[in-house]
Amino acid sequence: MARLILICGLPGTGKTTLARRLAEELRAVRMCPDEWLLALGASLSDGALREQVERAMWAQAAELLRDGHGVILEFGFWLRSERDQLRLLARRLGAAVELRYLDAPLDELSRRIERRDREDPSGGAGIRITPVLLALWSEAFEAPIKPSWSCSTSRASRPHRGPLRIGPERQICQLMDPFGNVFGLDGR
Repeated sequence: MARLILICGLPGTGKTTLARRLAEELRAVRMCPDEWLLALGASLSDGALREQVERAMWAQAAELLRDGHGVILEFGFWLRSERDQLRLLARRLGAAVELRYLDAPLDELSRRIERRDREDPSGGAGIRITPVLLALWSEAFEAPIKPSWSCSTSRASRPHRGPLRIGPERQICQLMDPFGNVFGLDGR
């Protein structure tokens, strides 16, 4: 069955790492607008071009879903309306939909971004994400609501209620909305 996985989170939460791992494990097609923009030599802050790229990616994703393939969209999905729109469109195509929400404290995100920038200074294509910018973005970010949690880990024999912390900054959860739709959450 076709499956759409939406990777949701702020910069530095581990979206790309998770998306790459899932693409390999599930043999799914991963689409990341940041990578396409960089390949085009464009700035990651070019909003108009980003919209065009994301529309083109969705058109390709819809075709793949219609053909029964798995697709991972690594758009960040800061707004609930973005997540809802693609969830509904994918369901109309007969695809299952998962939301993977990644989260970490802002100070940890800043440390990760600083480390990433040191390791690959050209990776941000002209965007320097400062702690102040990250804080502003976190105010605009609409985190998924958490009406009902069912959390588990491969080390656990049965599901747990509430977020399950594994180590200092890892939690693995599933979010169930009031309609019984289950969304996977993998926060780092």
